[in-house]
Amino acid sequence: MRSLIDITDFSVEEVDQLLKTACDISENPGKYSNACRGKKLATLFFEPSTRTRLSFEAAMYELGGNVLGFSDAGTSSASKGESVADTAKMISCYADIMAMRHPKEGAPYVAARSASIPVINAGDGGHCHPTQTLADLLTIYRELGRLENLTVGFCGDLKYGRTVHSLISALARYHNIKIVLISPEELALPKYVRYEVLDKYNMSYEETTSLENALPQLDVLYMTRIQRERFDSFDEYERLKDSYVLTAEKMTLAKEHMRVLHPLPRVNEISVKVDEDSRAAYFRQALNGKLMRMALILKLLKEAEEGKQMEEPKDVVVDALHCDNPRCITSTEQEIVHTFKCVNRENGIYRCIYCEAKKKKN
Repeated sequence: MRSLIDITDFSVEEVDQLLKTACDISENPGKYSNACRGKKLATLFFEPSTRTRLSFEAAMYELGGNVLGFSDAGTSSASKGESVADTAKMISCYADIMAMRHPKEGAPYVAARSASIPVINAGDGGHCHPTQTLADLLTIYRELGRLENLTVGFCGDLKYGRTVHSLISALARYHNIKIVLISPEELALPKYVRYEVLDKYNMSYEETTSLENALPQLDVLYMTRIQRERFDSFDEYERLKDSYVLTAEKMTLAKEHMRVLHPLPRVNEISVKVDEDSRAAYFRQALNGKLMRMALILKLLKEAEEGKQMEEPKDVVVDALHCDNPRCITSTEQEIVHTFKCVNRENGIYRCIYCEAKKKKN
């Protein structure tokens, strides 16, 4: 069954069609009010969420469908030791489509391989968050009228920020995108994203530790919070948590058309005074998330009826390598077959199909 695990699961043409559908939903909501009548969405949130979970629920209700699920892993059979694979098989008996958020990287992919209904990745650890990326793309498109010829700055936690990784991967497929990476060295963009996305697509990019120096050149500023839940060390989090704060004073350095995005929730990285600036688009971004999730649910349910299947990874090795990433789903579900895809045959570089951790094959 075809699912959405990573933003690159969809072609640029498919993403553009989702954008058009979302815009049409915004302009003609009544046209879609019974589009999912009789259908059920299961929301499986093993990790706390407000915006993503509620936007999925609102999306399904506004399409005329129903919602079931849980928002606390402690109330699910996972607390009894049930595997992600078994949970996915069980939910397939009750729902037509599911959205899953999980702290372990690769968990939604495991669910998709076991379920008989479409699975939507609603965020897996620090790995990726494709539906947030769809919301980001729609926001940029609606605010600036284009998804090309843009300079986009990413500020804050670029190491663990799954929304950052997903959006960079999405933007890499559009024309003339320049990326500005703004972070402390400890939270810099992972090398694999830099080498295998930015370098692979020959994207123009620069790295800086100064938000003030970067602001004047940006068309989009993507702020992120420093995520306490991703740190093993509380002291390291405390040292880095206030690295960047966007204020009304700093906004005077930005272009008149520049837009500020944020996946939310914010802590203190954007002053509430910035909310009064028309360039602050993050609450409109939350609305766009609901619209894109409506478009996505419609697409996947239609493809399920047509019998479309998820593509299996190509050029893989099975059980010859072992993933050592403690955040990978393979670290807890021991019967999962360790599988790696080749990304650089000449140098023998492989990546785990679940979490993208790198492994070198001798």
